[in-house]
Amino acid sequence: MPKDRPAPDLPEPLSPLVDAHTHLDACGATDAATVAEIVDRAASVGVERVVTVADDLAAARFAVDAANWDGRVFAAVAIHPTRANTLDDATKAEVERLAADPRVVAVGETGLDLYWPGKLEGCATPEEQEDGFRWHIDLAKRLGKPLMLHNREADADLLRVLNEEGAPESVIFHCFSSDAAMARACVEAGYVLSFSGTVSFKNAKALREAALLVPADQLLVETDAPYLTPHPFRGAPNQSYCLPYTLRALAEVRGEDPVELAKESTATAERVYRLPARS
Repeated sequence: MPKDRPAPDLPEPLSPLVDAHTHLDACGATDAATVAEIVDRAASVGVERVVTVADDLAAARFAVDAANWDGRVFAAVAIHPTRANTLDDATKAEVERLAADPRVVAVGETGLDLYWPGKLEGCATPEEQEDGFRWHIDLAKRLGKPLMLHNREADADLLRVLNEEGAPESVIFHCFSSDAAMARACVEAGYVLSFSGTVSFKNAKALREAALLVPADQLLVETDAPYLTPHPFRGAPNQSYCLPYTLRALAEVRGEDPVELAKESTATAERVYRLPARS
């Protein structure tokens, strides 16, 4: 992450909110105390629960640990599509063991990334990614947990594989970044679309048009922290406490009351992730 911009100020509180996708380890958390520090900061502005997401095996182990350290944290585990070439039998066995933990609320992030092959050294090929994606789909169905998707420049192929394999009951498009046509296809299929700080970016006209098409009961909000910090803090380090900035930007795009949209997105998160009732 760039280090030349200071972290955003705390936003005006907005409650209730669930950060549907963050990376606590990449935000600097290393143990129970640092996890609590990040989640305490988020809770101070109304972000009461977070889902911390893995993209490799080490991150998967950490995500499960973090979710067991702090009752406000839940986990999602998988191997990121760009790392699908690491999915040997031993890795699959450990991902499956971790994903079965009661604190894991989704299998993810998996999917397809057709941007990085040929650009990133060691990146899994499209064929390796598709094989890994199919395996994660099967895992989500066997465990009865939602499937959380990473999609970069792979709209048609993602929909094709989901159709061929048969999608799990719940499918979440994390950091939805596609256009209105893709949003319409996902909504019609019953998939859930999660919006990040990108919806606030000035050059995101197509994404804002897509955001208008998503019913509240198929909509989540996320930070993808430490990435994708919302405008006007783009390029600064992101954390779960920044989620109210994104929610308010999304509400403005949709012409809705931020308080109502916060309640609706939280209800969607509670249903899709099967979160326990708040104490």
